[in-house]
Parts: sequence; C-alpha cells; structure tokens
Amino acid sequence: MITDQRFSAFNLKGDIFGGVTTAIISLPLALAFGVASGAGAEAGLWGAIMVGFFAALFGGSTTLISEPTGPMTVIMTAILTSMMAKYPESGMAMSFTVVMMAGAFQILLGTLKLGKYVTLMPYSVVSGFMSGIGVILIILQLSPLLGSPAPPGGVIGTLAALPETLSNIRWGELFLGILTLGVLFFFPEKYRKYVPPQLVALVAITLLSMLLFDTETVRRIGEIPSGLPSFVIPHINAEMFTAMVIDALVLGTLGCIDTLLTAVIGDSLTRNEHDSDKELRGQGLANLISGLFGALPGAGATMGTVTNIQVGARSPVSGMVRALVLALVVMIAGGLTEPIPMAVLAGIAVYVGFNILDWSFIQRAHKVSLPGMAIMYGVMLLTVFVDLIAAVGLGVFISNIIIIEKLSREQKRQVKAISDSDNNSVPLSDDERAMLDQAQGQVLFFYLSGPMIFSVSKAISRQHAAIADYKVMILDLSDVPMIDVTVALALENAVKDARDTQCEVFLLCPNEGTREQLGKLGVLNMIPKENDCKSRREALQAALKNIGAEAKDSPEKA
Repeated sequence: MITDQRFSAFNLKGDIFGGVTTAIISLPLALAFGVASGAGAEAGLWGAIMVGFFAALFGGSTTLISEPTGPMTVIMTAILTSMMAKYPESGMAMSFTVVMMAGAFQILLGTLKLGKYVTLMPYSVVSGFMSGIGVILIILQLSPLLGSPAPPGGVIGTLAALPETLSNIRWGELFLGILTLGVLFFFPEKYRKYVPPQLVALVAITLLSMLLFDTETVRRIGEIPSGLPSFVIPHINAEMFTAMVIDALVLGTLGCIDTLLTAVIGDSLTRNEHDSDKELRGQGLANLISGLFGALPGAGATMGTVTNIQVGARSPVSGMVRALVLALVVMIAGGLTEPIPMAVLAGIAVYVGFNILDWSFIQRAHKVSLPGMAIMYGVMLLTVFVDLIAAVGLGVFISNIIIIEKLSREQKRQVKAISDSDNNSVPLSDDERAMLDQAQGQVLFFYLSGPMIFSVSKAISRQHAAIADYKVMILDLSDVPMIDVTVALALENAVKDARDTQCEVFLLCPNEGTREQLGKLGVLNMIPKENDCKSRREALQAALKNIGAEAKDSPEKA
C-alpha cells in the first residue's frame, strides 16, 4: 500500500524534521481543540495522531498534514452539544458514530470520483462560510476565557449567558487568557520560523500560572490517560437518525473542502499535483478510524502543511512521523499536560478563530462587487446564527442565480436575426451578404453563437416572433458548441412556428454535440434532410432557390 509514487520523493532529513516540527505545532492546537469541542484534550490529541497517520498513509498528496482543524472542531462541538443534551448516556457514542458516518461519506465521494467538484464554489461563499466558522470559534471561547464552563446552546446560548458570565469573571483565568493572546499576536515575526508561538504561549503561560496560582484558583486540564484510547461501539438512535445523517454530511463535506483547498495550496508550493479522489478516500478512512476510537475528526491543515513543506518534507513519511511523535508524547509524557490552564487553551482557540477570518477578502469585498460582498456577509451571518447547511446552500444558490443572470445578458447578445446585409451583427462574408440582399427581405437569417443555456430561450422566442413575415428561415448554429434542453426546445418551437406559417427552414449545425442534443429531442427529424446544409453559402443558395431568386455569385467562390 505504501509503495505508491507519493513515497518516491522520500527525503530522510527533510521528512523527519518536517514530522517533528509539525508535531510541535500540532500539540497545543490538538489540546485546545479537544477541550473546545467538549470531548476532552485526549480526544484532540488522538484525533491529531490517527487522522494524521492514516490520511498520510492512504491519502493522495505528498506533504499534506491532517489533524483536527478549527472548522471541523466547531461542527463537532455543535454535534456533541446537541447529542449530549438529548441523550446524556449515549450521546458521546452517537457523536463519534457521526464522525464514522462522515468518514464513510468522504470515502464514497472519493470512490465516485467527485473530488474535483467539491471545491467548485464561489469564493464569496467560501469566504463567508470560513469567516463565520472563525466567529463561532471565538464566541464559543468567551466563557472559558472569562473563567466559566461553556454554557449549552452554542453561539446563542453563549451570548445569552454572557451577562451572567461577566458577573462571575475569574480574574486569574482572564489574566492568563489575555497573556496568551498577547504572546500569540505580538510574538516577534523573526522568531516564528524557529518556534511556533502557540507552543511558546502554552509552555510560558503554564509555567507562569504554576508560580502565581494554585490548583484551586485556576481550572486546569488534568492528567491525560497514557494508554490507548477506548474503542467506541457505533450507536445509532432511530429517533435521531436523520439528524445524524445530516450532521455527518455537513462534517464530511466541510472536511472535504478544507482538505482539498489545503492540498491545492500544497501543490502550489511543491509543484506537484495531488489526487483529489484518493485524498478523499484517505481522509475518509482516517476519520472513520478516528471516530472508532473516540477521537476528533480532522482535515488538511494549512499551517501544518505549509510548515511541513518549508522545512524540507517531500513525502507522506513526514505526516506519519508527526503522528508517531505525538503518540510518544501521549504514551510517555501525558502527565506533563496536567497543569495546563484551560484559559490558555481558550486563548489559543480564539487566536485560531481570528486567523480563520478571511481578513484579506473582508477588507476588499466592498471594492470588488456589491453582490459578492452581500453574499459573503450573508453567508457569514447565517453560518453564525442559523445553520451551516442553510448558509452554504443559500449562498451557492444566490451566487449561481447572479452568475446565470450575467451570463444571460451576455448570451442574449449572441442571439441575432437579420434579413438584410445592412445589419453587421452577424459575421457574414461579402459574398454571403450579397446573396442575402438578393432575397429582398424574404429570408430570415437566425444566428446563434457561444454556449446556449436555458436563460436565452426567451431571447430566441422574441427573435423568431415575426416568422410569418418571411418565406425562409436559415437557422445557423455553426458557432454553438453546446446547447441545453431548454434552448433546444425553444428552437423546436421556432421550427414549428415556421412550418405552421409555410416558412421553409434550413439548418446549419456542424457541431456534433449540438446535433446530438437536437437529435435526441427529435428536432433534426422536423427538418428535411436536403435542408440540412454544410455551409452558410449552401444554405443561402438553397434559400434563394426556394423563393425563386437566383444567386448571382458563382458557386466556385465557395
């Protein structure tokens, strides 16, 4: 299994150094995401280990680092909160069953070779969605940052409980959280390439908290079990089955988008090309295994992937080394995490949420496009306050409507009907214009160009509305590479209208794809075989002959 081409670029020094470096970066993030999700720090660590190892082993990219990410953690937090609220005894098992189902969904997408379609979303939707995820992550960490447990109810519950939380601030924890954010935001840029600020904040603020506060004053993680995680038996509740499926689809889809966008970034740095379908299968298998052991789901992580490449990693071995290093930390040095304050991890999570916000697009959205800006902010607000699926679905729908409307305006200009050579909107040669003049307004030259989609059907109807005034209609589709069913049916109506008024129809359609579509709907059968022409000149000559006029140009000029 591991003899595929991805391992051919193995670089001993670069891959081992990349694995160790990204393990150091992952440690504080895995702890923070585990605590933030409600599943516990150990769930975050084992998620980083299992997703990281199996995604690297079975995936489709060379240097991608996979682990629990901010967006995945936000979804997992919502799933855990809702499941545990309704089913305190089996909610945890049901939540990790959703993770397994999400993994199975990703495997299905990869098997059906749908990877290339996953990221086909307007950027304004992706930006709004990711920024919304960042806002959710920040809001959910407000209570832990202020020294209180996270209240139930997600974003709305946290905001509703904020007055009570503010009245019960634990100043020691708030102090540690603010110090953590200070280190993360103001850590000198020149040192960031040598040591991740998250690790500096984790170690430095933890040591400071041990000097300033006792165990009772500040809430801490506690010791992480050093053994292997417990096996989770899949549990499906009939009453919650539909909700579980929807949650799995959301989690799996988000993991696909997160992973493939990161893989594209990795490709741009390594000049390699990932296999998106194989990557989805690998990610799905990794999340399936992670869910079986009660660990957080994960996806491709941009920061880890970029760091991995920059330090010299060139094969999936680096991702596997990273997972093994983290496993050694859990198995041997799990007790070292015991004094880490919860406020420090909340600060790290807030910093991650802040970085998830698409500041680059937020600053420029109003300059680029007003509809794009409205979609971005609309998707962000819907993501935060309503529902993730509704946000993305509505955003994609509205974006596509706007795009279709713009395309329609452009394509309507490519639907033209002329009956004399004075109209220069149709690309006819001098000879062809002379022949059209000889028809003396009795021939309607109906010309379409470019891909024709359903939105231009009304323009076609308008152009042939006066068909009764002509004896011949030439339907020129020589510059139409693609035609959809709605347009084909509109052309069928045009032919029917012409036949009803005793107007002869000549067709010019050399493109095989367009002919096939017209043939499937029976439009070709409505036109006599001798009226199916090979060139404009042939069609114009046949039209002149039909109305009793004789072409003055010699056929040899064709």
